[in-house]
Amino acid sequence: MLSLRPLRRFCFATNVIADSATATTAASTPVPKPRPLDEPALVKIKAERDPDKLFHLFKANAHNRFVIENRFAFEDTVSRLAGARRFDYIEELLEHHKTLPQGRREGFIVRIIMLYGKAGMTKHALQTFNDMHLFGCRRTVKSFNAALKVLTQTCDLKAIQFFFDEVPWKFGISPDVFSLNIVIKAFCELGVLDMAYLTMVEMEKVGIKPDVVTFTTLISAFYKNDRSEIANGLWNLMVLKGCFPNLATFNVRIQHLVNKRRAWNANALMGKMQNMGINPDEVTFNLVIKGFCQAGFLEMAKRVYSALHGKGYKANSRINQTMIHYLCKAGEFNTAFGMCKVSMSRNWFPSVDTIYRLLVGLKKNGQYNKAKEIMVLVRKRIPPYSANELEGFEALLLQN
Repeated sequence: MLSLRPLRRFCFATNVIADSATATTAASTPVPKPRPLDEPALVKIKAERDPDKLFHLFKANAHNRFVIENRFAFEDTVSRLAGARRFDYIEELLEHHKTLPQGRREGFIVRIIMLYGKAGMTKHALQTFNDMHLFGCRRTVKSFNAALKVLTQTCDLKAIQFFFDEVPWKFGISPDVFSLNIVIKAFCELGVLDMAYLTMVEMEKVGIKPDVVTFTTLISAFYKNDRSEIANGLWNLMVLKGCFPNLATFNVRIQHLVNKRRAWNANALMGKMQNMGINPDEVTFNLVIKGFCQAGFLEMAKRVYSALHGKGYKANSRINQTMIHYLCKAGEFNTAFGMCKVSMSRNWFPSVDTIYRLLVGLKKNGQYNKAKEIMVLVRKRIPPYSANELEGFEALLLQN
């Protein structure tokens, strides 16, 4: 059998000789000073504010994979060019990027379709979808959904219907539940709720089962249009089909109950969702607190607010603003003052009207020092209040 030992020894000896030679050369050759690196292209693109320079800078880095593969850089550049109304620049950049090797990847083309959509260039987005085969990119339901989503921004009902009905057949694409949810949301926003519901029914017949997003979208739309009987029926249908409500679905129903001044029912529903293992979020708590405040049960609102902290949640700006507003409305200025101080220290400020009411109440109760404390915090707001608003607050404190 042939032994590999002599070969290993030879390799080892060669490495030793090479290392010795390298060390000798390194000792005799002066080490060159490191060249200063150019600022990374991504940093330059992010910092550039001039639309013309931004366009040329992005174009110059068209083959820099750190730039073209960076989603944020793409979106930010297109957004700023759209803000400057340089749609010609956007077209030139995105059309060029289709010709790159990445243009054969569907995910990359989906990004271009969505970027055209964000710039309001719907025709270009749809043309990109239609031309995908020209640059060797296969169409699937992913690119179809991207083009459909862009099209829904036009609020053109006929165009949305045609695209959803005809294009899948033309390109041999099978729509999925995401396609269904996109088109149902569009129909709901356009106010054609019956069409949205019938679309769900028809799609289920061809095997596309609605999910919790589908039902939540429809339930929300029917509640907003004061058709609560249908919304409640959809809730029951959803459960019968084995599709259970999630946090968003519960929040939609709680919002409806609050709007109908049924605060106790909203609170009971929040308890029910917790029993089902679904934890409420800040939106849920804010809705229930607002519901009790609007219905005149301020003490219950306080209890829910306390329970929120007791369960490890942190009140956000909306919850604090709701509580401060209704505390002031009820004349509980001391409690409102304490909550307002904490809120303002986090740069969460109530509305101008609420601050005005708080200052009036504190002054009326002879708590001038507390009113001055509020004014100190008001002046520190970022971004600052307008000069007229500040003058109004100051004038209020100077009044006898």
